[in-house]
Amino acid sequence: MKVLMFGWEFAPIYSGGLGVACAGLTKGLVNKNVGITFVIPKKKIDVQSHVNLVSAEEMMRKIKTIAVNSPITPYITSKDYSFIRNKSDKFSDSIYGENLFEEVHRYSEAAKKIAETESFDVIHAHDWLTFKAGINAKEVSGKPLIVQVHATEFDRTGGLGANPLVYDIEKEGLEKADRIIAVSNYTKNIIMRDYGIPGQKIEVVHNAVEFDNKYVEAPKISDTDKIVLFLGRITIQKGPDYFVEMAKKVSETVPNVKFVVAGSGDMEYRMIERAAELGIGDKMLFAGFLRGDDIARAYKMADVYVMPSVSEPFGITPLEAIKNGTPVVISKNSGVSEVIKNTIAVDFWDIDRMTNAVAGILKYPSLKHTMSEEGFKEIRNINWDKSAERCVEVYNKVLAG
Repeated sequence: MKVLMFGWEFAPIYSGGLGVACAGLTKGLVNKNVGITFVIPKKKIDVQSHVNLVSAEEMMRKIKTIAVNSPITPYITSKDYSFIRNKSDKFSDSIYGENLFEEVHRYSEAAKKIAETESFDVIHAHDWLTFKAGINAKEVSGKPLIVQVHATEFDRTGGLGANPLVYDIEKEGLEKADRIIAVSNYTKNIIMRDYGIPGQKIEVVHNAVEFDNKYVEAPKISDTDKIVLFLGRITIQKGPDYFVEMAKKVSETVPNVKFVVAGSGDMEYRMIERAAELGIGDKMLFAGFLRGDDIARAYKMADVYVMPSVSEPFGITPLEAIKNGTPVVISKNSGVSEVIKNTIAVDFWDIDRMTNAVAGILKYPSLKHTMSEEGFKEIRNINWDKSAERCVEVYNKVLAG
């Protein structure tokens, strides 16, 4: 079986969970003897370096990558796109679209040519930026289309108002797909409720975590400080404002505590300002966006990892934290809560409950040890090969008609 896959983020160059998920899933599919051609937008200057990096691992050699010349980047907004396109005079007469939606259309037109020349049985498109590409590939080839939803516009905006243009593209992709893969039942329910898609068209394939034997040393800020970690995009979806409020309350009950924020995003400066307003600026350490082994080091040095997301379709980071021996406190509004039980799940808005959960783990070493040990045992069974197996089942369903 061969799959033509359209994405917009792929490891080792990634800025969020979608890149991690695509890499894990494609590796799992290769293990199931599925051939993959992965199409991704990249600016021309980055195309060759990206292909070389992807090919560095032996497993990745089995995945064909096609880079479409485009400045689309992960988690891009219309404002971001305009800045990227217009920051240099060399873009003034470029082939790139005048705005993000024109560029999404241009990318989808490139998909037609790819679909005409590549050999494949099924089309698999990830999230809204590639839905039109998947639709065009289906129209040209007559092959079935599967769209996978890692996040909806309602998730990304924290429920404060979906961009109607993005929503329309999402809805069109969901309606024209032969099958939909949702990363959780939580996401499936959103697709049914907010897009009017019947449940029987939607398959749930949970994300997973990858294990390796690589050892990473855990750094120390000090011998006495307890560390509470936030790691992720600093956007409204991820609930960074709730993390700061929780940090204030925890600092009042737990001595020698520090709060490490790893990531970047449009709410970073607001986090810094709010921490100063609450008088905990000296306790909040901003590490910036982390990559590679630095991510594992951040997890390992933390006493507890907190994911206070307003809306989290899945959430791979809690699995990564548990893999590194760190107990987690997560939002109930997350898909990962469907697959792990050795955690503490709270409402993202319930600062008092979040505070009690975090403080309890910091104060009681036995609780921390039990959560770490039992959590690690639990996630050993959550692997990408199982996720890939479920995807193959979906492929077979659409091929069988």
